[in-house]
Order: sequence, then C-alpha cells, then structure tokens
Amino acid sequence: MLSDVLGLTPEEADAYRTLVSVSSATPAELAELVGHNARQVVRILSRLEGRGLAARSLGDTTRFVASPPAAALRALLVQRQNELNLAEIELDSLDETYRAATLGRGVAEVVDVIHGTEAVRERVGHIQLGARKEVMNFAKAPFFSPGNTTDDAVIERGIRYRVIIESSLFDGEGPSFGEIAHAQASGEEVRIAETVPLKLFIVDRELAIVPLLGSASATKAGALLVHQSSLLDALIALFESEWEKATQFATSAGDVQNAPAIDDLDAQVLSLSLTGLTDQAIATQLRVSLRTVQRRIRHLMDIARVHNRMQLGFHAARAGWLGAEQKGGGTTPRLRAVPPAPATTARRSAG
Repeated sequence: MLSDVLGLTPEEADAYRTLVSVSSATPAELAELVGHNARQVVRILSRLEGRGLAARSLGDTTRFVASPPAAALRALLVQRQNELNLAEIELDSLDETYRAATLGRGVAEVVDVIHGTEAVRERVGHIQLGARKEVMNFAKAPFFSPGNTTDDAVIERGIRYRVIIESSLFDGEGPSFGEIAHAQASGEEVRIAETVPLKLFIVDRELAIVPLLGSASATKAGALLVHQSSLLDALIALFESEWEKATQFATSAGDVQNAPAIDDLDAQVLSLSLTGLTDQAIATQLRVSLRTVQRRIRHLMDIARVHNRMQLGFHAARAGWLGAEQKGGGTTPRLRAVPPAPATTARRSAG
C-alpha cells in the first residue's frame, strides 16, 4: 500500500515499516531484519532520510530512527493528493479541447481505422478503462476478448457494464455458463440473444469500436473507431433495441417466479433452452448428461402442461415464470438478474 499510494519502492516501504517497529537501528541491524545487504540498506535509508521518513539518532549518528508515521506519511499523502488534483485539472482541460475538436470533424474524420488484432485489443482495453459511466458490448463469434483484468477494473469502479452474448458462443468458443453467471453476480448485466448483428463496444455513448475480426489473418484484422455522430447514435439505438429483445439469464430457482417444483438446474436448463441452444450444448455448458437435460425439459413441460418446447416458452412468458414484459401484441421473455455473489474474472464474454 505504501509503495502504491505514496510512491515508495517495495524495499523502501519494507525498510520503513521495519524501522517503525524498533526504537532505532544501524544499517547493518536493519539489513539483517529486512534481508538485504548492508550497502543496499544504506542507500535505502538515504532515500528515506531525503523523504523525511527517517533521521539519524541524536544520541548516536550511526543509528537511524523512523519519523512519526502520522506526520511524515501525511505530508507525502497531501503531496500526492495535490499532484492528483493537478492531473485531474489537466485531464479536464484536455477533454474539453478534445470535445471541441470532435465537433469540427468532417465526414472523413467520424470514423478512424485500427489495424491489427493486438492494436484493436489494446484500444478496446484503453477506452473501457477510461469509461466514466457505462460500457455496452455485443459479444459475437468468432470470439474476441480485450482481457479479464480490464473488465474487472471497469466493474470495480462502479461503471455499468452491459453485454449481449450471441448464443453460438456457448458452443465451446466463448465463455462458459459458469463464467457468465459469475460475471453477472459480480455486477455485469448479461443477456443472451440467438444472434447479434456485429461485434461492438460503446463507451459512455461517446465512442464506439466495431471490431472486424473474422477468419482473416491477425495482420489484416482491424476495427472501426466511431466518434460522436449520427452513426454513433445509430449504433447506440441498435444496442438498446437488441437489449430489449435479448433474454436475461437464470441460474437459480429463485429467478423463476410462479413455478412450483422447479430447482436450480431446472431454471438453468430453461434459461439456456430459451436462447436456442441444442440439448447437447446445454448439457455441455451445465456439465450434465444429455439424458438429464432432456428429462429436465420434459419435467418443465409437465409442470406447464404443454406438449412441445414452443408451447413451453409461451407458457413460461404467459405465466410470468420469467418476468415477461408485454410488447405490443407479443410477449418477450425476461429473466430476473442473478442475486449478488462473490466477484470473479469471468467477463471474457467481450465481443
């Protein structure tokens, strides 16, 4: 923590903590306590002395004492806070300059081209880390991910993260059922669609990246970077439209309402079945046998008193099992969000 927040090296932070715990120490004594050689500790003590964290003992100048943490570290903390405040002011100024420049963009400047798979991954990671409010994502085969660490960092900052996953990703190329369930439990909003129209990341409704990563070689792959424009507005509208049509994801019996005798596995089978997955794909995702999946679907049809899966879907919506919402003349199934659970790094579902 000292090294991260106050700019000390790990060796300096370790030496200071050790010096705080003793009345005083010579460089040789401190070296023995921290496990470094005496010459290295002499250099560390010199740096700590320069930062006001250590001083020579008045009674014996060969010995060093730690400066009081409350006073010494508070001064460093205030200095770091001032630096961060100045950096924030500079960031706001640069952001205003950037926004003013984007208003004057011509048609040719609305869309930039990013070349190469790694360049796309890096840019996607950067714009997500810079998000202030929200990230929207279409996850579509072939699978592409900017990295779990990036997604985790975004979620931990309280940024809303919505992703629609194409059901074909469950066929083995993309994230597993368990990974998506954990991602949803840690704060990500996940819905499933039979298909999504394209790969897409939208950040703060101000910038979008459309990865063009197909079967071509990595050097020929790329992406479109879309700035604020009517094109970006159209991409946002497309995402919101698909979000309304996509199906949420049940992982426990508590997510299914008004349905007696349904357990967690029934809820999971129902959830995946309504996304269009085959019985074998469902069995693979849930790590159960094909016979078990078929038996569970038969059980759900018996509860609903229907004869086929289409009737099961209509009954589930009509009976409110999935929190259905009426849309005009039709009914679109909706599953309630999964209750909170320990966070994970399962958000590799990025498209």
